[in-house]
Amino acid sequence: MNRSIKDYIFIFFKGMAMGAADVVPGVSGGTIAFISGIYEELLGSISSINFGTLKLLKEKGIKAVWESVNGNFLATLLAGIAVSVVSLAKGISFLLENQPILLWSFFFGLVLASVIFIGKQISKWNVLTVTIMLIGAVIAYYITIIEPLVSDEASPLFLFISGALAICAMILPGISGSFILVLLGSYKIILDAIHNRDLQKIAIIGAGIVVGLLSFSKVLKWLFSNYKNLTLAGLTGFIIGSLNKIWPWKETLSWRTNSHGEEVPLLQKSISPSSFNEDPQLIYAIVFAILGYLIILGLEKIQTLKAQQ
Repeated sequence: MNRSIKDYIFIFFKGMAMGAADVVPGVSGGTIAFISGIYEELLGSISSINFGTLKLLKEKGIKAVWESVNGNFLATLLAGIAVSVVSLAKGISFLLENQPILLWSFFFGLVLASVIFIGKQISKWNVLTVTIMLIGAVIAYYITIIEPLVSDEASPLFLFISGALAICAMILPGISGSFILVLLGSYKIILDAIHNRDLQKIAIIGAGIVVGLLSFSKVLKWLFSNYKNLTLAGLTGFIIGSLNKIWPWKETLSWRTNSHGEEVPLLQKSISPSSFNEDPQLIYAIVFAILGYLIILGLEKIQTLKAQQ
């Protein structure tokens, strides 16, 4: 695919948006990829990496491999993600700690708009698509309310599975990979492994990430190729169910100690702004939710204009 420098600049910023979303526990970078119009290309590029890639490398060299896996696209997107994570992580962490209602409101509006955006792409609604959407919503909602596991140690197999499931969640619109790790009880273990430079654990987790990414991307690509309407319905439902996780007003039911020795919420439930014990910041929350919503409408408008060119 021939692209201009301007196209790659847009891809870079889309990667930054994905990275910013992935920093927030509960928001998936896959959602951002979908609403920014690069989701299917991302799946296709990742799923093109297989054992045949090694054969191609041996026979025709790096240039041929780079072209076959859409290397320019992947490298630009990953660069955007990396820059965003490094540059925005502290800022978003600060907002999560000091202005959580406003930050969650922004993402709630953004994700709510993405539900409408994705749902509009379903070309045919029937009993089956509605059923699939409802099943996706129920599954995602259940994931947001189950009590996370807490563990201080894990077997190599558990770490491998944790890495695989987390990366699957990361590319699946809806629940974030970091939230899945919290549910599995491996979030603190993995953070400790990174901070302590435990290369053995990091290698096992990395292997799980690679296997999960390459296998799950192929499954999603196949679903889009053969059952696009049903896949879109399932994703729409999954994002609807995940809205519970990013509802701005929460009541904390239990706490956990994070890797820094700080007490952070473990299990929370959504409540109405009127039941919130502190200042619900309702007017500001509505403004930020509308801002997030309008950003998605703007992206949709840009995509429509690009499609007409």
